[in-house]
Parts: sequence; structure tokens; C-alpha cells
Amino acid sequence: MIGHVHSPLRRALAVLGALLLLASVSACTAIPDRRYALNRIDFTGNRALDDGELEEKIASRETPRFLAVFKGLIYDYEIFDRYVLERDLQRIERYYRARGFYWTRVRAGRVTYLNDNEINVEIVVEEGEPVRVARVDVHGLEQVDPEVAEDAKDAAQSRLPLNGRFEEEPFEEAAAAIERVFADNGHAFVKVRRAADVNLGKNRASAGYWVDPGPEVRLGKIEIEGLGQIPEERVRASLGLEPGERYSLSELESAERAVLDLGVFSSVSVRPRIDENTEKAADRTVPIDVKLEVSKFRSVHLGGGIAVDSQKTDVHLVAGWEHRNFLGGLRNLMIEFVPGAVIYPTRLPEFEAPERLLPQARLRLEFRQPGFIEPITQGVIRTQASIYPVLLSSVRDPELPILGYRDLRAAAGVERSIYWKVHGSLTHNVQVNDPFTYLGQLDPDLDTVWVSYPELFLRLDARDDRLEPTKGAYASTTFQVAGLGGDARDVKLQPEARGYVPLGRRFTLAGRASVGFLFPANYGDTVAPNALTGSSPTSRAEWVRDVQLMFLRGFFAGGSGSNRGYALREIGPHGTVPFYNPGQTSEEVTGSCDASSSDVPGNCDLPLGGFTLWEASLELRFPITGPLRGAVFGDLADVSPYQTDFRFDHPHTSVGLGLRFATPVGPVRLDAGYRIPGLQAPESADEFEPDTLWGLPVAISFGIGEPF
Repeated sequence: MIGHVHSPLRRALAVLGALLLLASVSACTAIPDRRYALNRIDFTGNRALDDGELEEKIASRETPRFLAVFKGLIYDYEIFDRYVLERDLQRIERYYRARGFYWTRVRAGRVTYLNDNEINVEIVVEEGEPVRVARVDVHGLEQVDPEVAEDAKDAAQSRLPLNGRFEEEPFEEAAAAIERVFADNGHAFVKVRRAADVNLGKNRASAGYWVDPGPEVRLGKIEIEGLGQIPEERVRASLGLEPGERYSLSELESAERAVLDLGVFSSVSVRPRIDENTEKAADRTVPIDVKLEVSKFRSVHLGGGIAVDSQKTDVHLVAGWEHRNFLGGLRNLMIEFVPGAVIYPTRLPEFEAPERLLPQARLRLEFRQPGFIEPITQGVIRTQASIYPVLLSSVRDPELPILGYRDLRAAAGVERSIYWKVHGSLTHNVQVNDPFTYLGQLDPDLDTVWVSYPELFLRLDARDDRLEPTKGAYASTTFQVAGLGGDARDVKLQPEARGYVPLGRRFTLAGRASVGFLFPANYGDTVAPNALTGSSPTSRAEWVRDVQLMFLRGFFAGGSGSNRGYALREIGPHGTVPFYNPGQTSEEVTGSCDASSSDVPGNCDLPLGGFTLWEASLELRFPITGPLRGAVFGDLADVSPYQTDFRFDHPHTSVGLGLRFATPVGPVRLDAGYRIPGLQAPESADEFEPDTLWGLPVAISFGIGEPF
């Protein structure tokens, strides 16, 4: 009741309400007299091109809504202008023609007056039949290498497939693709002329390309501008170009990327000097101009964050320093410190009152030496020391200790660009994990473990943007072999593929698939019996060691970057973690985890890690308003306690909705995933009942950057 609110608080609320009212009134905009605001634009009859694509081609705009609801608040009304609308109809017809529809007619079908100052406009499209490609001819190939000639024909026909719509953009792209084939094979002065014969009576088009390949040339003098204090020999080594080599546009682009990878230039341009003088030069060489803009050598970044999920609430700060010319020679040194704490036991959805802070921190150093072994290979050394709590379940058991790990990692190896957009690295890695407790007794069988393994990582990145991709592809694979020292001997492999397809101009269909294989040689025997019965066939010490190694090497699924209908690590084998009961024998631990018992402790249903992983996701991304975008997604995943065991009857299917807010560092993302009943693991599976949110089979994830 408002009468029970203290007088000072009432006055504060009244002042706050008045300020909000004043702000809303001052932010409102008005519609001019005798004019109409354009409330909505509707398209009808457009089957080949969607509404969003057509909206981008016209000047008329719908009135924007603040928070997708309020008109005239913050944003101005869009005023209807019939002369602008008439020109918009012409623009749509012209755009349809560019997309292969020569018979399209567009008219304003209806203007609906909603009230005294708002209208809706309906635009009617009569598309007609499209003009299709009947033939594609490439002329002027008689005197060139047969392989080059065949590649040129394939390049043209891949852009203009027979019987496909004859569109202006692919028609132009085919000419550029033919030029590219010749430019990659020594012909820097290639020229391609194009023409098309359109038969409107038959709705057929014939495209022709006439190629003048010009002379085959080689690289000439390489001139570099804008070095500043950067040593020239280091840049020339990274370019990897030598005068006298056969000219190739792809090689020039690879050289440009290699110099950018040095990390000290904000802009790099590697361009041939193509003009009348060089074309007529007797030595048949092309000079190369390299233009550089040096970025700042030193940079500092500061930030922070908070993450809340079903297991914990995490707060942290981030402080980093980077020097891109450390000790000269373009050596790169980066230091990052991330202090923070887990607010325990506060978490979703209960939000229990905080009882203690669990300190955590991470210190990371990375050093890069360019030109290691050969010009475009970088030597890399990484080290990381961290301390963090191990919280594996949302079920809180006050009787169990709160475990933590002191984690030390180091890696040394090489990285380089291999070909086109393919990068690779080969490193040797060492990881040491030393357990302790924030609260309670440490199990005497829980000891320090360490893993040593070489890792080969390959990556193909052909996306149009790394932060918010809309088209292209990405593929990677990780291959590890543990056993050069350390407590674990195994082979681990995990390939992944992603694809992005634009649907019109506004929508993006994104997909991801990944599989993982783990083949342990000296651990892992307890996972399957533990997951199925809660017991172990080995001694207690071996059981503890086995579970510990699986935490480091096993596969887990669920969470923000995996299956979003589940919390972190919820998908996969679950069972008993013996070191949460210090001092108990194997029989005592197993007995306390009897499933028929009415009081099962929290150590009896925790993630163990698995040997075979598969994941798949499909997501449709679309704009909402301004920097706000939305997504509809579906995720599937499974982790098996057996090797090479793909269990497609365990799909763990979830669907959901997401919001993204664009920022300079990538989109801030909020996803809500719903687990579809009947499409989860069978009841007899080796898993556990996942958490619910307010009684619903839902999980919420929050992060920065797209999930894939």
C-alpha cells in the first residue's frame, strides 16, 4: 500500500516520476499540420524478393518505434511524400530489372488513412517471368594456356549458371572472375569486355566476354612507403615477394595479409603499378607499391564484466598491456590480468543471499617473435597462471567442500599463414592443476596432476566479418597427442565447421557442426560404470585420479557456446565424484550415492566428461531496430561415455530466442533455450535431470560475441 511508504521515499518517487514525465514529453516529436506520418509500408505480389530487400531500395520509411512500441518518442515521425513514393516505385522496377525481371510493374495499390495524421501504404508488385541465361561464351582464349582457358570458362559459368536468372551483379562478377584467373597466372594487364543479348520475347539472355590477356609479366621493383621506425628488412621478409617471380594477384594479397599479421600496421596496401608505361615496358615487369600506416606500438585496455548462470555469479575486472615492438624487431609482448571473485552461493534462479566471496584470478603473458625460422612464421610463447573455484552443479550441498584449482599452463611453438585464408600452428603445451579447498577438507587422494601434449591447429576463415559474420565459411580442427611426460596418455581430435548464408539483405542463416574424439590409454575406465551405477571398478585413489584427468581432457556440452537449452556441462555422462567426500572409502561413497535413497548428497550427480562429442546448431539472425537484432535457433548435442559412439537417439534438442545488441567489441548476447519434451536423452541414459528455470525446461545464457 502506498500509505505505508515513508514520506521521504514518497517524495523521491514523486520527483522521479515527474522527471520521467518531463523527459518523455520533451522527447516527443510532432507531425506537421496537413501532413501524414507513414505508419507502415506493405508489399504484395513479391515472391522472388522479400520485403526487407525492397525496403532497402526505397527512400520512403516507416515511422520508427522506440523500444519497438512507442511512435514519436525519441525518434522523429517519417512524413509521407507522394512524390517520393512515385520515385520509389521506379526504383523498385529498376531493381527488379537488375535482378533479372524485365517485365515487372510496380504501383501504389492502396493508401489507407488510419486517423487524421497517419497512413499505411500498400505497394503492389507484378513480377512477371524472369529472363534466364541461355548461354555464356568466353572469347579470346585461343592463344593462352589450356588450363588457364578452362579455369576462365569455369569462373564465368559458376557466376552465371545456365537457366539461372540473368542478373546484373553476377554478370559483372563473372567478368571480374575471368580477370582474376588471368591475374593469378601472370597477366597483370588483362582486360575483359562484356556484352549481353536479351531476347524479351523468349525471356532468354546470352552473355559474352571478350578477353585481351595482355603479356605475361613478372614482379619488378618492390617499393615500400610508410615504414616509420619499422625495420625494412623485416617487412620485406614478411612480404615474401622477390623481383623476377611470376606475377600473381593472389600472392600479392597473401603478402598483404602476412604484413598485417605482424600486428604493427593499421593499414597495409600491396598493389601493382599498372599504367601505360609499365604495360609497354620492354622488360615485362610490374613494379609493386607497398604503402603502410604504422599503428601505436603500445596499448592499454581496461574493462570488467559480470556473468550469472545456474551455477555461479562471477564478477571480474580486466587489465591488459601490449607492446608490438618490444625490444625492436616487431616482437610482440602482451600481459593481461583478470582479478575477480565468485559470489557464493548466489546464482540463477534462486538468487540466494551471498555468504562468501571465492577469489579467482588469471594472469596471462604472450610473446611473439616474427620471422622465426623463415620469414612468415612466428615463434610463440604463452604462459598462464590462474586460480578458480570448481563449481560443477547448481545443487548446493553445505556438507561438501568448496574445491578450487591452481592452474599453470605454458605453450611454445610456431604459427604461420599457410595458403589463402588458411592458418596453422604447432605448439607443445603443458598444463598443471593443483587442487585446494576454499572451504572444508581436501581429499587426501586428490593430488596435483599435469598433462603434456603437442597440438596441431588448422583454421580456414573465409567469413566476411569475424565479429558479426553474414556470409562465408569457417573450418578448424584441433589434434592433440598427450604422453610426452605428464599423467595422461591419449589422442584427442575435434574438427568444426561453420557456414553463413545471407537470405535477402536482412536475414542470415548460420549453421555449425562439430565432432570430438578422445582415445585415452591410461585413464577413463571408471567413466561408463560410474555414469551407469555410481560405482567404480578400481581403487579409490585410481578412481579419484581418473575423474580428475577426465575433467582436464574429457568432452562436455551445454552452455552459451554449445547447446543453449542446457547450462554449462549439463550434457554428458554424470556420476559420483569421490573427492567431494574426503576420507570415505569407495564403498562408503557408493553407498551414500544409492539412487533409492531419499537423501542423495550433491556429489552423486556431477559431470564426468565423455569420449565422443557431436554438436549441431542452426540459427536465423534478423534485425529488429537500430543496434538491436534477434535470432531464432535450434541446438542439438550429445556426449557419450564410450569411444567413437555417436548416439543420435540422444539429440538433446533445444530451440530458443535470442537478442543481440551491437557494440564496438561485438554483440552483447542474451539467449533463452527451451528443451523440447520427448527429444532428450532416454530416461535410462547415463545422465541426470537438468536444471529448470522457475519450473520450466529452460536455460538462459549471456555473453559477448555471436555463439558461432
